Amino acid sequence: MVNFHNLPISERLTLTRRGTAFYSGQLALIGNHEFGDPTLLEDWDVAHLAAHVAYNANALCNLMHWASTGEETPMYSSPEARNREIEFGSTLIPDAIRNLHDHTLVRLDVAWRDADDAAWSSEVRTAQGRTVQASETLWMRTREVWLHAIDLNKTGNFSDVPRVILETLVPEIVQKWRSNGDGAGLVLIDSDSGNSYEASETASIEIHGTLAGLARWASGRGDAGVESPQGKVPSPPRWL
Repeated sequence: MVNFHNLPISERLTLTRRGTAFYSGQLALIGNHEFGDPTLLEDWDVAHLAAHVAYNANALCNLMHWASTGEETPMYSSPEARNREIEFGSTLIPDAIRNLHDHTLVRLDVAWRDADDAAWSSEVRTAQGRTVQASETLWMRTREVWLHAIDLNKTGNFSDVPRVILETLVPEIVQKWRSNGDGAGLVLIDSDSGNSYEASETASIEIHGTLAGLARWASGRGDAGVESPQGKVPSPPRWL
């Protein structure tokens, strides 16, 4: 399996930009009158989700500024400030949200374009408190745009997501469960490759499906495309 994190920066940038284009295309399918419609994320309509994705780009710009200058610049001043920002953004008229999206994605792409090797390897801190190299912002954004493109609930599907991203996402989710002590007995089995992903030392509940189906289920987007020999497919543990 190929892991996103092991690819050269240039290839990771390409995948991130593909995801951005995919998300932008899905957003373009939504009429202004539909910004109050629900998404696949509970309690968030299109306006909330689109505002969140736009502000996420700004937050990653903060990390790239930190990496490039050494000036500590957190993604958000606090979790409460992040939530207030999204709530405010969701009240903007649809065209303003679209403009915010266009502006922030260009700003982030310029920050990546101008980063040198030292910046990419500089350590920054995520909103969850993890210390990572600035190159991790590429995965953070990649995951963000591909998943939320699907969450817009138009034509996007997990089958549209490049396999290398799915091969990175599914093990990441399962590892998060393991580290949190969640998912006891769960093992995810890719019906195409036979690869398995175990959430604990014991494997008593098998979830079978294509990698796209496993990613959908594990990320909490429904159980279409997966099944369990043990019977009813359970709800997955919380991931983020």
